[in-house]
Amino acid sequence: MSETNTNEAGWERKVIEQIAMEGLRENRRKRRWSIFFRALGFIYFGFVIAMLWRGSSDDGVVAHGDGKTHTAVVRLEGVIGPSNDVKAEEVNQALREAFEAKNSKAVVLRINSPGGSPVQAGMINDEIRRLRAKYPAKPVYAVVEDVCASGGYYIAVAADKIFVDKASIVGSIGVRMDGFGFTGTMEKLGVERRSLTAGDNKAFLDPFLPQNPKQVEFAKTMLGEIHQQFIDVVRQGRGKRLKETPEMFSGLFWTGSKSIEMGLADGYGTVDSVARDIIKAEDVRDYTKHDNVAERLAKRFGASMSASIMEELGRLSVR
Repeated sequence: MSETNTNEAGWERKVIEQIAMEGLRENRRKRRWSIFFRALGFIYFGFVIAMLWRGSSDDGVVAHGDGKTHTAVVRLEGVIGPSNDVKAEEVNQALREAFEAKNSKAVVLRINSPGGSPVQAGMINDEIRRLRAKYPAKPVYAVVEDVCASGGYYIAVAADKIFVDKASIVGSIGVRMDGFGFTGTMEKLGVERRSLTAGDNKAFLDPFLPQNPKQVEFAKTMLGEIHQQFIDVVRQGRGKRLKETPEMFSGLFWTGSKSIEMGLADGYGTVDSVARDIIKAEDVRDYTKHDNVAERLAKRFGASMSASIMEELGRLSVR
């Protein structure tokens, strides 16, 4: 019996030793990973600081140059809206810097936009007109690339002149409100819409309810008011150059060559040709507000590293 007890005690001791050793190895692994992630964090932090400093220096050189007379460019590319590519806050800040720069001879709006928010477009239009009045010796030109429609054109008409390519798309002077109707689908599925409101029009144009004629008429009136604001801005900006027709404000759009005939644009041109031939300042400087290279790399690198760390921590937790 004593020999059996000794063997059992030895077996138990070995198991305990193995468990203890495994615990020590696990603690060592955790310490190594902790040190690794801390070191990686310090490297990442140093990389971001260095690149942001370098990126901010580069941006300053591009925007303000070396004291030479230049053409200031502000790009408007994409959909207009507070959460889209063209934001009034960013564009207006860039415009102010472009106008305030002592060595900028003129400002060029480089536009490639299908439109978007009439409010955001109106805010940019208003700011251009304000800056033009403040700096009367500094002209503003709009250069259209592929598309300058709806809200994009709303902004363009604030410029002194508009230049296009013969194949550019220009116009779409109109307003729209989109929606869907699901009442037929709900009937087929046997689904009942239950909406409780305080106020007869709180469920205004609810897509799950039949259309209310009064609400539809109200919406059309509101769209008409915004449309008239758009028309007034175009007439104010283009003046006697417009050759108005019944279709001009119908929401249709035209090629760049046709837009010149209609008085919606003034001539053909690119950013370079306008800077060279009209402004007489070939040195083009971009004042557009956007993330610099360092910020883009930092965001991408940071997201990638975070995902890798979370994945590794997930693995560690099940070891």
